[in-house]
Amino acid sequence: MKARAFMLFLFALAGCGEPATINRTAEGSTTPPYVRPTSDPSLLGETVTPVVIGSGGPSFDACNAAGTIRRRAAGSAPVPVRAAPYEAAARIDALAGDAHFFICSRSQDEAWFGIVYDEGGQASARCGVSAPVPERRDYQGPCAAGWVSSALVRLASNASRVASSAAPQQ
Repeated sequence: MKARAFMLFLFALAGCGEPATINRTAEGSTTPPYVRPTSDPSLLGETVTPVVIGSGGPSFDACNAAGTIRRRAAGSAPVPVRAAPYEAAARIDALAGDAHFFICSRSQDEAWFGIVYDEGGQASARCGVSAPVPERRDYQGPCAAGWVSSALVRLASNASRVASSAAPQQ
């Protein structure tokens, strides 16, 4: 009991006196804080990730799926096509609500589709992805390619059917 009383006396005594003042300039690090410039761009804006075709192997079409833009409210802005599967990546094009395209690859998190489309946002046999390719590779053209958010895409029929229906009639 005496030991407890003595300890309480010591704690009470320690609480008395002048409050400690902290001189932050005399002690501690002298390194100035880092201030990020307001014009410091993200490196993601410079990233380019090619759309890959032929992932299914030589027995399947280079792009096995097709898609369209999900129905959106009238007057909605066109859907941006990005250079890489990131929101911060550069916008390289935009697709209107009636666009049709080939879906050739996906991002690892499946939040983005790598797409191929012809002029005017249409799937076309001219793009060369509705038939098998010998091996997996980056798409080199002649059509445009980029990345769109998968949340804005509605899957359509298979790519071969879309390309044949989009081919010019003779």
